[in-house]
Amino acid sequence: MSLMSKLLTSTLIATVAISAAAQPDTETLLKYVKKNVVKNPQVKVKGITILEKKQHKDLPGWDILLTTMDIEYQKKDIHAPEMIFVKDGLATGHLVNLKTGKDYRNEIKPTVPASMYNDEHLLFGNKDAKHKVLIFSDPQCPFCQELVPEIFKAARENPTKLVVYYYHLPLLRIHPVSDVLTRVMHVAQHEGKADMVEKIYSLKIDPRETDVTKILAAVKKHANYVVTPAQIDAKKVKAAIKADADAAGRMMVSGTPTIYLDGQWDKMRNGYEKLIK
Repeated sequence: MSLMSKLLTSTLIATVAISAAAQPDTETLLKYVKKNVVKNPQVKVKGITILEKKQHKDLPGWDILLTTMDIEYQKKDIHAPEMIFVKDGLATGHLVNLKTGKDYRNEIKPTVPASMYNDEHLLFGNKDAKHKVLIFSDPQCPFCQELVPEIFKAARENPTKLVVYYYHLPLLRIHPVSDVLTRVMHVAQHEGKADMVEKIYSLKIDPRETDVTKILAAVKKHANYVVTPAQIDAKKVKAAIKADADAAGRMMVSGTPTIYLDGQWDKMRNGYEKLIK
């Protein structure tokens, strides 16, 4: 169970009355969250912000509010994403289709804000390309290893059609080695060596490896790229990886690879193929 899961317990299926208004105000939403979402008495809810309102074709009349809750836990301020479904004075954290079992909470993600398409995260393609692809990925994720290099290749071969923006999301519980590898990738990218970022995806290494010396030696052997422990331990490098993880939280991303096309979540992860034909 994640830390956020321990802090929060969302309502399941059942709805609660909050306000008869089409869209409840912040005060009403705050009361709803305090009573029905945050169950841990050690967590203080300080505020809530609506980031975006969406609809879904399967849910006529329902507004989906994508919000950020400002909470305090053990004297630390945390910004936690929360999705709230609202209709006719009712609210719930989950809407489930009883026939299919589909939980619409898993079908919706926020729209990518323009600020996330920045030079720091641009990896392949031209900034003014016709279509933008944004990726959250872990180089040791098997699904990422199959798909992400193909997207890189598509952008390299079609730079006026596709531009790739890349965000690191190492899944450290599954692949501890990705802690070092993602920092290596960050250093390489900021040295202008995007090809090294791509090469890390084909590196064969024990996903549980944590010995920095062994990992850097493996990178050198595989990609002919030399990076020092001091470089990957730099505060700015660690801060950049943390910022990417924070961005994933804001986008309600928890798994990899998560792909966005022109700002919208591409659940099937293959939409880019149509954009280069």
